[in-house]
Parts: sequence; C-alpha cells; structure tokens
Amino acid sequence: MNGENLFVGIVALIGALALAWRVFGALRTGEVPLYRSRLSKRDSGSARFHALIGLNALAMLALLAIAADLLLGLGWRP
Repeated sequence: MNGENLFVGIVALIGALALAWRVFGALRTGEVPLYRSRLSKRDSGSARFHALIGLNALAMLALLAIAADLLLGLGWRP
C-alpha cells in the first residue's frame, strides 16, 4: 500500500468521524454549529435544519467511501 494513500485515507476517515459527531450531536441538541454561530432548529425551521443535516450526512458518506477506497484498496477510482 502506498504511504500517500494510507495518509489521505486516515485523514478522510477522521473527517468522516468529525462529521458524524456533528450530525448526531445536532440531531440530539437541535443546533448545528456553523463557522462562528449556531443554527437552531427552532429558529431556522425544520426543513432548513434537516437539509443542512442531510448535506453533512452526504459529505460524511462521501468521506467514508474515499477512506474505504484508499485504505482497503477497493479500486473505485479510475
């Protein structure tokens, strides 16, 4: 295994875990931490809040796919 693939795969896995922490924490508390502020479900509305959670979940799944490809050598990339 190439050392570069191992490093980037580990970084992608750490990023996915950070996003998972953010998604599950936001679902638990009803607030999504943004750059310097927080978006609450009560203030922004349910649809906007869940759309933001959905985008974070999609990014998490993409990072998990990248990490799996690089760490397990699945050959998904061209």
